[in-house]
Amino acid sequence: MKVLELRPLAEIDLVERTRHYQEAGGVELGVRFFDAAVAALSAIEAAPGIGSPRIGELIGVPEVRRIGVEGFPCGWLYLERPESLDVVRMLTDRQEVAVLLDTLGSESRAEGRSEE
Repeated sequence: MKVLELRPLAEIDLVERTRHYQEAGGVELGVRFFDAAVAALSAIEAAPGIGSPRIGELIGVPEVRRIGVEGFPCGWLYLERPESLDVVRMLTDRQEVAVLLDTLGSESRAEGRSEE
């Protein structure tokens, strides 16, 4: 089984979305959201190919997959790496694909500098 790794922004996304649902609908809704988000991560670990490749196709990065958080308008975006599952972000269904492109572009630029 591959190791699932959440990037710092993915962790922040989870905390912020959980807080949002807790403030909007109370502790019970926040807990329900958090549990559904963790269940989606468990599904990725159990079957890495489960996520839809559609967003990756749209942005020209075919390795990117998306799995929704059941019952909520958001989902995890991740890449299946040879040794790990790289969870990039959790984005709401309304957020721009540009957010993901910016995240992946920043990483590419940083990797390029570190190799120089």
